[in-house]
Amino acid sequence: MNNIKSEKIYSEAVKYIPGGVNSPVRAFKSVGLNPIFIDKAHGSKIYDVDGNEYIDYICSWGPLILGHSNEDVLKGVEDALRKGTSYGVPTQIEVEVAKLIVQAYPSVEMVRMVNSGTEATMSALRVARAYTKRSKILKFEGCYHGHSDSLLVKSGSGALTYGVPTSPGVPEDVVKDTLVCPYNDLKSVEDIFKKQGSDIAAVILEPVAANMGVVAPKKEFLEGLRRITKEYGSILIFDEVITGFRLAFGGAQEYYNIEPDMTCFGKIIGGGLPVGAYGGKREIMNMVSPIGPVYQAGTLSGNPLAMYMGHRMLTILKNNREIYNDLEIKAEKLEKGIMDNLSKLGIAGTVNRVGSLVCMFLGEGPVDNYDDVKRCDVENFNIYFKELLQRGILVAPTQFEAMFLSTAHTDDDIEYTIKSNYEALKIAFNK
Repeated sequence: MNNIKSEKIYSEAVKYIPGGVNSPVRAFKSVGLNPIFIDKAHGSKIYDVDGNEYIDYICSWGPLILGHSNEDVLKGVEDALRKGTSYGVPTQIEVEVAKLIVQAYPSVEMVRMVNSGTEATMSALRVARAYTKRSKILKFEGCYHGHSDSLLVKSGSGALTYGVPTSPGVPEDVVKDTLVCPYNDLKSVEDIFKKQGSDIAAVILEPVAANMGVVAPKKEFLEGLRRITKEYGSILIFDEVITGFRLAFGGAQEYYNIEPDMTCFGKIIGGGLPVGAYGGKREIMNMVSPIGPVYQAGTLSGNPLAMYMGHRMLTILKNNREIYNDLEIKAEKLEKGIMDNLSKLGIAGTVNRVGSLVCMFLGEGPVDNYDDVKRCDVENFNIYFKELLQRGILVAPTQFEAMFLSTAHTDDDIEYTIKSNYEALKIAFNK
């Protein structure tokens, strides 16, 4: 596979951009490669500047549930673009997107648009602290909620890949009020609440941990968190930046029938453009400026182009709920195929799947928390990744991310992926 143009661009990129990339996991550093640079994408396929075609399981890290450049999502976007790209004053389309979110999530009575998942989680926690008049927050090992200072403690994804569970530049005073428990360990939560419950403003978690691979929540874990936070008057925040509108139209809270107090959303509500949002019960959201004392602002929040794309995306999902059944069937086929390959080759591994989020872990299962994830065979995964790439399959360049399926992935795509998975595993483990 020829990567001459990508290599040339990368040699220039490192002169002007730290590491040559604008987000760490794009670097391919953890798998011992230089990154490929993308030219275009359509459907389930993505194409690099050298003309190589890949079946894409990154899907912009989740929001492209209908695939790349979906014609139904893009319809009319040129007209929206010609009207203007940013106004700095309100538009009706912001209201329409907000209404769709509120309709989809019974736990969300009001919502505020922001520009990213990081802004959403950061802002939600500020509101939760103001509402409860408490300072401490509780998060979980391996859950990633963006790169705001107070949340870079035992986070997943890029921080896990590069072995930096916390980041330099974050003062100790900033994280002193951030408490951390193991994911899926309800007893640890109960113990910490017995000691500090009256000081805990909020519990924030990914209802499905999708930034340390894919780790499903135990039913009693989510139910226990809802019970404990109600008992102590703490705010339960679901970070649905990945799971929102992906697992179901009502996200993980519909999927598991658990209602949090606040919810954070990400790029899917902008059709893949830079968007985030946070919302919750009306009395909580009434804390937000200009009607309340909690200040949060953004010139590009509710950007008209992003809102147009988001409205198209959410309307399609609302009117075509069979999409979720279709994704379930595809993901189940991929899961079974990979599990069969591991069994045939006699390789220790497991596949965690929740809806259209899939992750193969190399190592003994089950994988239920951050410690289980850290025991995975990263060295052989890196060989496996390179072999997949050579076969035209693009997954995240790290063991610690999900594979994202879209409606654009065909049966042929999945069958070829299963075949390539077998071949790549065979080489990686010298079978």
